[in-house]
Amino acid sequence: MGLKQNLHNLKKKYEGTKIAPLFNGFHTFLYMPNETTHGGTHIKSADDLKRTMNTVIMALIPCLIFGMFNAGYQHNLQIEAVSNATGFFSGEFWNMDNLLIGLVKILPLVIVSYVVGLAIEFIFCIIKGHEIEEGYLVTGMLVPLIVPVDLPLWMLAVAVAFGVVIGKEVFGGTGMNILNPALTIRAFLFFAYPTWMSGDKVWVQGAVEAAGTADAISGETILGSLAQSQPLNYSVSDMFFGFIPGSVGETSTLLILLGALFLIFTKIGSWRIMLSAVIGALVMGFIFNQVVDMGWIGETSKFYGLMSLDFWKHLLIGGFAFGAVYMATDPVTASQTNKGKWIYGFLIGFMSIMIRVFNPAYPEGVMLAILLMNVFAPTIDHYVVQGNVKRRLKRLKAKTA
Repeated sequence: MGLKQNLHNLKKKYEGTKIAPLFNGFHTFLYMPNETTHGGTHIKSADDLKRTMNTVIMALIPCLIFGMFNAGYQHNLQIEAVSNATGFFSGEFWNMDNLLIGLVKILPLVIVSYVVGLAIEFIFCIIKGHEIEEGYLVTGMLVPLIVPVDLPLWMLAVAVAFGVVIGKEVFGGTGMNILNPALTIRAFLFFAYPTWMSGDKVWVQGAVEAAGTADAISGETILGSLAQSQPLNYSVSDMFFGFIPGSVGETSTLLILLGALFLIFTKIGSWRIMLSAVIGALVMGFIFNQVVDMGWIGETSKFYGLMSLDFWKHLLIGGFAFGAVYMATDPVTASQTNKGKWIYGFLIGFMSIMIRVFNPAYPEGVMLAILLMNVFAPTIDHYVVQGNVKRRLKRLKAKTA
C-alpha cells in the first residue's frame, strides 16, 4: 500500500510535466489503471496492453529457463563433464551446475536488452510527451532468446538501440511499426556482425579452464552442419525436447508447443498463423524431398544436406517453431483478416524452408521470411478486403437484377 501511495503522490506531483509518463508507466505496470470511462456504452475489463504483454512473457519464461539449463548442459557436454541426456527429466540435464552456467551467460543478455530498450522508450516518451509504450516488454524478452549466448553485450546494446529507434520509433511507436522489432534487432546483428551470428559462432560455449589453459569451445547448430552436408547426429527426441545447440530459446520444440497452446487459449496468439506456417513449411520440405528422390539433386550438391532432410524434421530444428509461435503472430505486424492470416502464415512457412535450403551461408530462414511478410501483410489484407467487397457487390447486383 505504501508503494502504491508513493507512486500516486509522485504522479500527482509531476502531473503536467514531461516526466509524468514515467511515474504513470510504473504505476500502471504494478497496479490496475485507476482511470474509469464516463458516459456511453463501454466494456469493462481489467486487461490493458501491459497485461497482454505480461501474458506473452509468461509464455516465454519456460523457454528462457530451459535455455539456461541447456546453455550449461551444452557447455559441460563439450568438455565431457556430462553424458548425453536420456530424457526430458534426465538428472544430467536438470542440475544446478548447468543452470548456474547458463544464468551467468544469459542473464546479462536479458538485463542489457531491457535496460537499453526501455531507456530509449523513456527518452522518446519524454521528448514526444506521450505515455510509455509497453510493446518493448515482450521485445526485451524475445531478443535474448534469439541470439547466441556468447554475443558481446556491446553488440547487443547497439542492435537494440537500432531496432527500437529505426524499427519502431521512427514509425510512431507501438502499434505503428511495420517490422517486428525483435527480428529487426536480429537482422541488424546478422548483417552488421555476421561472424557472430553464423557459422561456428552460432553456438559458442565460452572460455573454460582446461588443463590450466583457457580455450574457447565452439560448435555449429544442426542447421549449420546440415548446410555443409554433414550427417544428422541427433535423435528425434533430442530435437523435440531441446537437448541440442542453438540460440537460447529456440531449441525445445516441446516448450514452444506448450507456449503456443497457452497463447491460443488466452486468445493472444493466432492459431491460424501458427497452423498455416507449419503447413507451408511441410509443403516446401516435402517438395524438396521429392526433388531429391527424383534424382534431380545429387549428394555432391551444396543443397543436398538440408534438401534431403525429412520434411517434418524441419519443424524440430532451428528457429522455425519459435518464430512461427512468438514472432509471426505479432498482432501489429501480421495480417489482420482471417483469410489474410492463412495466406500470411503459409508464405512464412513456405519461404522459411526455401531460404533455409538455398542459403548455405545462413541456413536459417524464418527471420528473413517473417520480416518479408511483415512488409506484405498490409497488401495481403488489402486484397482480402477488396475481394470481400467485390463478392458482396456481385450478390447485391444478383438480388436487384
